[in-house]
Amino acid sequence: MTDMFLIIESVVAVLLALCILVQHRVSGLTQTFGGSGAVYVQRRGAEKVIYKLTIILAIAFFGIAVLLWYLPS
Repeated sequence: MTDMFLIIESVVAVLLALCILVQHRVSGLTQTFGGSGAVYVQRRGAEKVIYKLTIILAIAFFGIAVLLWYLPS
């Protein structure tokens, strides 16, 4: 049972990393070094799906990690 959750955790971790890497970064170097920070970003289409998928995968990753903590080895 624990092995199955470890495999699922590994798959979720890889998918989460990919989703984070695929997301578009709005802040460039001007934003980093004192540019105007009042930018509202509205996600549309695929960007919105990837954003929501990232949130779901992060919650799943945390939930499985906590579940693995409480399961007997």
